[in-house]
Amino acid sequence: MDFLQPTTWRDALNIRAERPDAVPVAGGTDVMVDLNFDRRRPAALLDLTRVPGLADWEADDGWLRIGAGITYTRVIDELGGRLPGLAQAARTVGSPQIRNRGTVAGNLGTASPAGDAFPPLLAAGAEVVLASSRRERRLPLAEFCLGPKRSALRPDELIAAVRAPAAAGRQLFAKVGTRNAMVIAVVSFALDLDVEQRRVGAAIGSAGPTPLRAAAAERFLEGVLADGSRLSASAVRRFGELVAEAASPIDDVRGTAEYRRHALAVLARRTLSWAWADARVRRR
Repeated sequence: MDFLQPTTWRDALNIRAERPDAVPVAGGTDVMVDLNFDRRRPAALLDLTRVPGLADWEADDGWLRIGAGITYTRVIDELGGRLPGLAQAARTVGSPQIRNRGTVAGNLGTASPAGDAFPPLLAAGAEVVLASSRRERRLPLAEFCLGPKRSALRPDELIAAVRAPAAAGRQLFAKVGTRNAMVIAVVSFALDLDVEQRRVGAAIGSAGPTPLRAAAAERFLEGVLADGSRLSASAVRRFGELVAEAASPIDDVRGTAEYRRHALAVLARRTLSWAWADARVRRR
């Protein structure tokens, strides 16, 4: 197995073009597990840890560009106030040691339906920045995952960054697992609620072949906001039902499809109630 260590982004992209069989590695929290258990044996590893700039983030005109090398720990420490939903999700990932090494871009690169970073970024309307030696392109995150472990990443491309609008309202992330920490989600849900702008983002994890937007639930709640009425118990219940209907779960060792739909409805109702209550406090 070859071990390739570029020291510039241009070199990394050139190597990627020449060696599409090389597996990119930064934190290594997924790649090394697969290697240790002999689930994969790539011809080469493309180590990106020496590439300057990948571990930087910046704010620009209301958006945040989060470099592919930013770890979960730095999301929590440095971006918690700007992307609280993503920071909440980051806190649920693994142990402190894993959060110190693992990166958000690495989580997205696996294209796992259970990836914890997907729901909060989907709900926020994020984009993924993909780069090759030929060009750089932006792709809505909703179009990045094509199926379990399959993404729109081309053979000569690397994830350069993630772009997301800074939170304008309340962002929440909730997750159900077999225990409180270091666990793959049985199901997860993220809500991005901006009462003033009447914008709703709702996204589901681990309940379909890809992470999903709950579009009908979003439209319903935006209609409630447009009416300017109070949030009734029936509206909260209907929101939960629509979120559950948007899922496409299966039965597996972590839970049944029926349980996943039930849990999603509960998570949606709870996060909406919390976000609405917080929005009312802020308006006073």
